[in-house]
Amino acid sequence: MRRKQISILFVFLILSTWAGAQEKLSLDIQSAKDYALNFNKSIKNSGLAIEQSQEKIREAIASGLPQVNATTDYTNALGAEISIQFDESLPPTKIPIKPTSNFNLQVGQLIFNGSFIVGVQTAKIYKKITEKGKEKTEQEIVSQLVESYYLALLSEEALTILSSNVENLTTVYNKTKPMVSVGMMEKVELDQLEVQLNSLNNSVKAAERQLEMAKNVLRFQLGVDSETELELTDKLADILADSNIQSMIGDDFNIVNNVDFQLTTLQEEISAKQVELQKAAYLPSLTGYYSFTKKILKPAFDMSPANVVGMQMNIPVFSSGERRSKVRQAKIDLETTQNNKEILEDQLTLQYKQLKFNLISAFEAYATQKRSVEVSREVYNSLRNKYDQGMISSLDLTSADNNYLNAESNYISAMMEVLKAQNDLNTLTGTILN
Repeated sequence: MRRKQISILFVFLILSTWAGAQEKLSLDIQSAKDYALNFNKSIKNSGLAIEQSQEKIREAIASGLPQVNATTDYTNALGAEISIQFDESLPPTKIPIKPTSNFNLQVGQLIFNGSFIVGVQTAKIYKKITEKGKEKTEQEIVSQLVESYYLALLSEEALTILSSNVENLTTVYNKTKPMVSVGMMEKVELDQLEVQLNSLNNSVKAAERQLEMAKNVLRFQLGVDSETELELTDKLADILADSNIQSMIGDDFNIVNNVDFQLTTLQEEISAKQVELQKAAYLPSLTGYYSFTKKILKPAFDMSPANVVGMQMNIPVFSSGERRSKVRQAKIDLETTQNNKEILEDQLTLQYKQLKFNLISAFEAYATQKRSVEVSREVYNSLRNKYDQGMISSLDLTSADNNYLNAESNYISAMMEVLKAQNDLNTLTGTILN
């Protein structure tokens, strides 16, 4: 009995550990992408759309394959008779109408139909469109996920900086308080330090809320439960160091890699197939059939054969210009699609130039802010040493602390702008999933 209790306790501990592990996700930027691609619900729906398009192809093909239908019937005239009088001088002959029952098997086969051929080809193109639609959804979700990941890292680093400043200012406040009590410093300096410290504490609380909100957005995009704990293992500086910004700036734009351009190209193919479909309406269609009828209850006179084979051809002759009008409409739609494709090409080219300009500007601003934060740190450390030696007032140190805090904030914001510009450029060029 004791061994059984120990076994149950051991299993419970394993399950508890597993359940606890399930509630926490440790993710770097690449594993976050992979997780979203597997579990994001919008991406799952795009996968279902591909499956549905595959069934549409099977449906289109099946309409041209043999179709088999079976029917059975039963007829009862309720005692009625047929009266036949061969001569006026003779009495009429009455023939009772017997109940009849038939079983019929009908097999039909499409032999030629132009619309069927074009329809199957169009269904295959629609499948390609759904596949590209899934790729576009993946790119959009991953692009949003990357920005949310960066924003969460930005919030974490801002919270770290603010918390560090609170600690530093608290130390200064605690050192200043006894000096005020003995008259070495004026109380106004202590009051200003207290105001600054309260302001920083409020900023810490706001940063904590912002971090939680950023992680909630990230949870939604990952497709995990809202209670799942997220641990982000990357750092903004590390991600930026691994980014080949200079290479991206020097690369050329290959527009065929853009998913929107690919979708427009497929839409152009669909419009071209619609022209072929309307032209196919001018062609005849040919079908063959076989019919087998089994007489279960035969009538008195039965002259219909049990087996029948036949062919039927439908030939379009005259439609008063209806078919011609449909062809013209399809050609207009094709021309419109081609114009839209050219417009999109111009827009994407212009957008690429703008995004590359944004990346260059963001990178230059980042380099400036990086140097600025280094200078601000040196100034703060220098003034901190002077304050410890009693050479400057706490207000001078507080001012330097504020400058350093602003420089740090601008620095991580500049990193965020570079990574965001890079993410936008990767999304446009179709390399966001790499």
